[in-house]
Amino acid sequence: MAAASPPLLPVSVIPAATAATATIVLPAPDTSSAANQRAYLARLLDSAKRSLSGARPWAELLDRAALSRPDSLADATARVRRNLAYFRVNYALLVALSLAASLLAHPFALAALLALLAAWCALYLLRPADAPPLAAFGKTFSERETLGGLLAASAFVVFVTSVGSIVFSALAAGAALACAHGAFRVPEEQLFLDDDLQPGAGGRAGSSVDLLSFFTNAAGGGGGRG
Repeated sequence: MAAASPPLLPVSVIPAATAATATIVLPAPDTSSAANQRAYLARLLDSAKRSLSGARPWAELLDRAALSRPDSLADATARVRRNLAYFRVNYALLVALSLAASLLAHPFALAALLALLAAWCALYLLRPADAPPLAAFGKTFSERETLGGLLAASAFVVFVTSVGSIVFSALAAGAALACAHGAFRVPEEQLFLDDDLQPGAGGRAGSSVDLLSFFTNAAGGGGGRG
């Protein structure tokens, strides 16, 4: 008697296309750090625009008809104080122009400051908050250690090398030029009529007295409560 053949097992064939298909999940790009950097730069640019919007016309600054020799040292000091309040943005740009011209004349100082600025931006100012700690020379540095290193590098560049003397000389030259202009330019008196016509003891003192009396009344609950 012949032996019974073994039962056939069901076989399912997987299509080649299905077997070869695999799902690959790619990590989404981290756009939060880039967005934060763009927002920081946008705020910085907006702040610079608001600051520069207060600049007076340069023709008014360079008006030769408004220049005269001060009568005394006290007159020169008063002129400088008023002109600094009126042309403060222009004077700041003048000092910045003096610094830029001095750095362009000394390429090494310019390169050192640019490298220092790039280090501050890459390692601290524009570094994402969720970035891993800085690792270098087989050691991991915390945020405080990174900040200390940047401060030490800045102090070395400014106070040890010739960069500091170049920068300070340029700033001093720009400030001296601004003070000289402020001492020889006659201030526009109509710009200060609002301060001079304040009621009270007269001028700025009267406005100060009124301001102090306002705070005194507010602290004491006013004169009508008794």
